[in-house]
Amino acid sequence: MTDGADGQHRFYGELARWWPLISPVADYAEEAAFAAQLLRSASIPVREVLELGSGGGHNAVHLREHFTMTLSDLSAEMLDVSRRLNPDCAHHVGDMRTLRFGRTFDAVFLHDAVSYMTTEDDLRQAIATAYAHCRPGGVAVLLPDETTQTWEPGSDHGGVDGPDGRGVRFLEWSWDPDPADSWTVTEYAFLLREADGSVRTAHETHRTGLFAREVWHKVLAEAGFMPELVIEQTTEDRTPRDCFVAHRPA
Repeated sequence: MTDGADGQHRFYGELARWWPLISPVADYAEEAAFAAQLLRSASIPVREVLELGSGGGHNAVHLREHFTMTLSDLSAEMLDVSRRLNPDCAHHVGDMRTLRFGRTFDAVFLHDAVSYMTTEDDLRQAIATAYAHCRPGGVAVLLPDETTQTWEPGSDHGGVDGPDGRGVRFLEWSWDPDPADSWTVTEYAFLLREADGSVRTAHETHRTGLFAREVWHKVLAEAGFMPELVIEQTTEDRTPRDCFVAHRPA
């Protein structure tokens, strides 16, 4: 989740090296397998996949077993993390709202980074990018963290220890300052322990977009896609996410 609207989050810059301890690669196996099923729903064979907002590459670790992955993200630092995990994947710095490769792919994947689109115009631009890079007969798969129908205020925590002696623990707290607008707030507090035992703290406030299912369908259809809502299949103890499978007509 790195495609912030302003690109200024410290966590995705100078603190990017902590990402594997905050959101471990193994935690992505189930959702990546589900995403792979949706990516294969295209009417053409899916071999080449573009991931917009790929972050630290934790989905790509699993998806590259099935597809040739091209990864893009707004954060060069997060792409450096990904390169260490996915050395055989192409990596490109770019904003999902404006990125253009001048070529198409069999499928386009947008995971939770699309949640950083905080206005309908932002969302429309990101979906236009997905359409521009999706071959006729291909598919775009979008997995935002929340829709208006699924969002609830709440908190969560996590973090793990690394083999090098470093460790992270974090708390996240999500709330909505103004239900009349199109975004919510998540406060993040991190305890970061270095290998020498020293500990520091970091706090950031992130805005993420919140749109109704109807808005997603409208914007996808305006771009030229044929959208479908699919409810995520998960064994995790949480509300399944709304997934949008958008086919580009052949």
